[in-house]
Amino acid sequence: MSNIYDTLNPEQKKAVLHDKGPLLILAGAGSGKTRVLTHRIAYLIEHRNVNPWNILAITFTNKAAREMRERVDQIVGYGSENIWVSTFHSTCVRILRRFIDRIGYERSFSIYDTDDQKALMREVCKYLQIDTKRMPERSLLSAISKAKDELISPEEFEKRAGGDYNERKYAQVYKEYQKRLKSSNALDFDDLIFKTVELFMNDKEALTYYQNRFRYIMVDEYQDTNTAQFRLIHLLASGVNEFGKKEYNLCVVGDDDQSIYKFRGANIHNILNFEQAFPNTKVIKLEQNYRSSKNILNAANEVIANNTKRKEKSLWTDNEDGDPVNYTLFESDIEEADIITAEIKRTVENNKANYNDFAILYRTNAQSRIFEEKLIQRNIPYKIIGSINFYARKEIKDILAYLKTIDNGLDNIAVKRIINVPRRGIGLTTIDRVNDYALLNDISFYEALTRAYQIPGLERTASKITPFVSMIEGLRSRLQQDSYNLTEIIDDILDATGYLKEFEDLDTEEAKDRIANIDELVNKLVTYVEDTDEPSLSGFLEEVALVSDIDNLDESSDHMVLMTLHSAKGLEFPYVYICGMEEGIFPSYMSIHADNPEEEIEEERRLCYVGITRAKKCLSLSSAKHRMLRGDIMYNKPSRFIHEIPRYLMKVNMPEANMPEINIPATPRYHHSQKNYKPFATAEPKNFAGSNMGSLDYEVGDSVKHIKFGIGTVTNIVMGGKDYEVTVDFPRFGTKKLIASFAKLTRVD
Repeated sequence: MSNIYDTLNPEQKKAVLHDKGPLLILAGAGSGKTRVLTHRIAYLIEHRNVNPWNILAITFTNKAAREMRERVDQIVGYGSENIWVSTFHSTCVRILRRFIDRIGYERSFSIYDTDDQKALMREVCKYLQIDTKRMPERSLLSAISKAKDELISPEEFEKRAGGDYNERKYAQVYKEYQKRLKSSNALDFDDLIFKTVELFMNDKEALTYYQNRFRYIMVDEYQDTNTAQFRLIHLLASGVNEFGKKEYNLCVVGDDDQSIYKFRGANIHNILNFEQAFPNTKVIKLEQNYRSSKNILNAANEVIANNTKRKEKSLWTDNEDGDPVNYTLFESDIEEADIITAEIKRTVENNKANYNDFAILYRTNAQSRIFEEKLIQRNIPYKIIGSINFYARKEIKDILAYLKTIDNGLDNIAVKRIINVPRRGIGLTTIDRVNDYALLNDISFYEALTRAYQIPGLERTASKITPFVSMIEGLRSRLQQDSYNLTEIIDDILDATGYLKEFEDLDTEEAKDRIANIDELVNKLVTYVEDTDEPSLSGFLEEVALVSDIDNLDESSDHMVLMTLHSAKGLEFPYVYICGMEEGIFPSYMSIHADNPEEEIEEERRLCYVGITRAKKCLSLSSAKHRMLRGDIMYNKPSRFIHEIPRYLMKVNMPEANMPEINIPATPRYHHSQKNYKPFATAEPKNFAGSNMGSLDYEVGDSVKHIKFGIGTVTNIVMGGKDYEVTVDFPRFGTKKLIASFAKLTRVD
């Protein structure tokens, strides 16, 4: 056997040498799971004579897929290009490009990003006369996304709605939204999985083709899969061998302790119940960590051990003990940011580290503002992960909309975005008339534009529309020429539209930045063409559509990063600061007062575990005695997660006498006797503008009805100078703080 396998530890080697049947690898943070997957692929090809094209390896991010691809190419060598190594979404796009016509779409479908979805939802709400103050577009899109994650079709959603007025409205919106997506020959991100499952459920030939193609399937980060992804994998892995038996040659790698994406639909039970879904599963635990010091790992183990719904495991390492975990209780959030940034500056200036060795992690994006101000003051280079994505910038989206229109004329959202960009004198009234005509005749918006002279009321403006149509058709015909170089398409669009002229005329720094962004998009296109065997406009648009924020992190450039704990998963840094570790911040207020607080707190604790295990050398935790939140000074207790780390593992940067104790009930719920309890509020009463200080006919814990938000549960009541502030948790709309006299809440028995 090749020497490459001798570098594996005993448990890694067991996982690599596993041959047939389902395999669950419980891989703790920093335990070398990518190494195991790549070596297993090599082993199957070298020692089990598995054809490379019979192997599928799936992960969640482009970054992880690229890293795995590079390692597979390096270790396997010849033939590795036939192995599918890609994300869930990229895998599904490849499948749908081949077979989506079987379920009524054209293969040139567009992929809608978040902005496209919002634009489409605005149209749907306008058409259905939905009051977006009562039913925000974001809530509607969220409900649709959750339905697709659970493989619930518009028809099934409507059935489940029953007689509930709000649910029936949601069902109506879902149905119209999906209808318009299809008429635009477009899929949103959730559709990529949903429609692939639909294809496999309705077309046995397509399913059998891929079951025969992928005899060995490997899935990374399995704890992050949702119901739709589980169903997809189950279908692909359910092929039969030459003896007519199901082998389930499925290897999944994951860590239930790092399942932190419930809000995105991730279902932790997929990994917890894997053995029930796939009989005769072999379970192997990878517990040796190669990343962090002993003290950091021990702190992580102590925190996560407080969760009850988990598979038992404990990380260990041969690394040195390292420094103790630093914990500091600052006076305020301003002091927290000031001292941490000063410490980073001092460490770098003393040549002990580079800026790209540091990461500041926090629970919510809002916490970044003060850190940014301090970093700017100290001239520290930084980047925020989760800020505006390159592909979300206006000028980039405009050019991409042109490309989408050329590639897929059915994409109504793309066409509407650029019909008057640059300005062509085509106003909203004209666009509405074209849209009405398209809906009336059941044709796309672009096809309606080609009939502009036939549309009533467009006698004057049709002459402004036809040059646009002619330009698109000209670019489209040029693209179809065999001798055409795809790298020229953006320049051709810029020449045909004069798009750059407005920026060039402005001659401002912002305009120059926009031009530079467009130049960078051209660079991206050239790189794509050079790196792709059969480049196409559809392929380029796919690659762009599937990019995430974390894919743009340049780990080689010397700047430190700020990001939420959710964004940090999959990364590692020598120096990590986790800030704002206070009750109500982390764990969040919403998790503490959820309907199922135990479940939500366990998710928050897993998030803490992820944050801790990002650190390789030094880990610093901090909280503040008071911080500004939503315009109020809040006095929060230190997080329970701090108190779950034994003192012998920590260096506490404060006098012993000042270390506050925290007493948290096992089930932190409000009770009727606590109606004036203010867990995280200031001592001073608030003054409200209302004038109703009479008694309320409801109290904490009661169900109440609001005319806009529906039925919710009262979680807190604060007495102000002239009125009550009532906090209500609405299942559909989240937590709202309402003034009693204005809210007119009524108790529901």
